[in-house]
Amino acid sequence: MQCSSSPLSCYAHDVTKILSASLECNCHSFLIIYGNHSHKFMGRNKYRDYHTILGNISLRNILTSNNLHIHNIDMEWINRTRVIKVALIVVAILLGVASLIFSNYLVRDLEREEATRMEVWTEAMRTFNNADENTDLNLVLTVIKGNNTIPVIVLDDKGGIDNYSNMRIHGADTLGYLMRQAASMREAGNIIRMDMNEPGRYYDVCYDDSLMLKRLAAYPYVQFGVFIIFLLVALFALLSMKRSEQNRVWVGLSKETAHQLGTPISSLMAWTEMLQSTYPEDELIPEMGKDVKRLEVIAERFSKIGSLPETTPENLGEALHRVVDYIDRRSSDRVTIRCVVPERPIIVRMCSPLFEWVIENLCKNAIDAMDGEGSITLHVASTDERVYIDVTDTGKGIQKNHFNSIFSPGFTTKKRGWGLGLSLARRIIESYHKGRIYVKHSELNKGTTFRIELRK
Repeated sequence: MQCSSSPLSCYAHDVTKILSASLECNCHSFLIIYGNHSHKFMGRNKYRDYHTILGNISLRNILTSNNLHIHNIDMEWINRTRVIKVALIVVAILLGVASLIFSNYLVRDLEREEATRMEVWTEAMRTFNNADENTDLNLVLTVIKGNNTIPVIVLDDKGGIDNYSNMRIHGADTLGYLMRQAASMREAGNIIRMDMNEPGRYYDVCYDDSLMLKRLAAYPYVQFGVFIIFLLVALFALLSMKRSEQNRVWVGLSKETAHQLGTPISSLMAWTEMLQSTYPEDELIPEMGKDVKRLEVIAERFSKIGSLPETTPENLGEALHRVVDYIDRRSSDRVTIRCVVPERPIIVRMCSPLFEWVIENLCKNAIDAMDGEGSITLHVASTDERVYIDVTDTGKGIQKNHFNSIFSPGFTTKKRGWGLGLSLARRIIESYHKGRIYVKHSELNKGTTFRIELRK
């Protein structure tokens, strides 16, 4: 700190010590240099500037001194899981396609082999029917009896059933069933004409694929289904692992942030009490106290995120009006905030500090999307089992392909955003309140509606 009336300068690591030196100084103006940042104070305005420096210096020191690079961590999560998911999908598809191709080649080879066996079997039958007493039938009978797998129906030249083998008869009408099967084999092209020695006499040998061949043809599709199940299980395990990792980071970050906020908040509370006793008629000091109380609420929110918060029955309308009053006092006059709540009280089990944080975050995002000018409407509707809170703005809108990704950690469209607000909002609503939060409707350059569903 450098004083304008004397060459006095000092260095302090704690922002409260810097402020203490500035308040004790009786000069008209002085300059505080904090890292790469500086702030000039003019006379009596230094008490008003105290209010500004609380946000500009204290919180910056807390966040930067602890190297909380959450945005980078979340982007690493997103990129890593995206690569793993794509790799798993590609591997499953490649394995499935390779299995289908290999199985199809194998089935075709077996079909050709069975067709060749049936030609040999037909020739053996022709030899057997045309044989005389001097013909050696040992080899012929061996070939005929060797067919124990391929279904065969032999039709005479009049189309009647002459013989059949390896056929499973279904129903009481055996002849009708065999005729239908023979017609089906004809349509598939599985037929061999067997001419006899007598002119005009012949037999048609109809055959079908063996049971083993049919099972083999269906095998790749079963295998592909197994790959799909494996892929789904792997993705579920990956998402569970990612969610568990996120939970550990959230808990650690929240506890550390709440701890780091505790010390400066305690100092600031002491400062405001000292200023109140020294300048009891100053109108700005009570406002400083309100903002210190606000910091206490923020620290409480972080501490509750780091553990499982307790939900209690709360009046939803009162919670929403508290948020609207807070946002309305700190937003531009060009922003109008309206809260439409039924007259009768709506009691919902909630953790009030965390739920108010969600609504506050949605309202602040809406103000940013409207560039500081527009209207925000909070509308509440209820049924016997659920409560619906719609937060509607007149901002820039959201592209449909971003409806889900905006809730991912690290996703942001702001130049200076961390992409944590909506991710925390989803965690608070879904994990702690067992509800839902999603984009109900959005239209570019017209506005967006977020919906929160809670159980009564």
